Amino acid sequence: MRIHKEGYIILFWGFLLLLLINVIIYFFTGRMTLRIFSSSLSIILYFFLLQFFRSPIRKLPHNSSIISAPADGKIVAIQEVMEEEYFKDKRIQVSIFMSPLNVHVNWIPVSGTITTARYHPGLYLVAWHPKSSTKNERTTVVIKTEQGQEILVRQIAGYVARRIICYPKEGESVTQGSELGFIKFGSRVDLFLPLHTTLSVKTGDVVKGVETEIGKMKFF
Repeated sequence: MRIHKEGYIILFWGFLLLLLINVIIYFFTGRMTLRIFSSSLSIILYFFLLQFFRSPIRKLPHNSSIISAPADGKIVAIQEVMEEEYFKDKRIQVSIFMSPLNVHVNWIPVSGTITTARYHPGLYLVAWHPKSSTKNERTTVVIKTEQGQEILVRQIAGYVARRIICYPKEGESVTQGSELGFIKFGSRVDLFLPLHTTLSVKTGDVVKGVETEIGKMKFF
């Protein structure tokens, strides 16, 4: 299992903190049950941290018309909405909720050029709240494909997630399946797609980043 670079510092300090707690308990208490409980709980907590920062290798699709999932999680919304920030017209919104148990790497859904990359400070409503897409702390990344189609990806912080990492900068060329960023401790990723997109998923589906096909674009 690979560990994502965003977890190195947290895992290092987390290990030292848990080690210190267990050393203190070992030397300052004679209760064996407390020692066993402390060490067992520490192992469970550290294993959770390791799982959270895991970074799997995914098999990439080989079709430029396919929009791949930008995150692991569950499809919690598919709807036609007015996207007010960038397009200012109607788009298909596909929302993926990431629980604390999901992989939290985010991936680029299509190859192309980054035309917009913005960070917005905001609130920390629960990730499934309808207004979290526009009110919460978030990033907005727009990718323009070689065929001229534009896809908007929005990373959204939730009630627990308080740290969004977004790697691409405006003007950069990106490849489908490369890393978009990382959201720490659970949140949501929204896709805003052209209305003519043929969707391959439905609300309630569990998707896997890179490997699940969200839909297909039509080229005119």
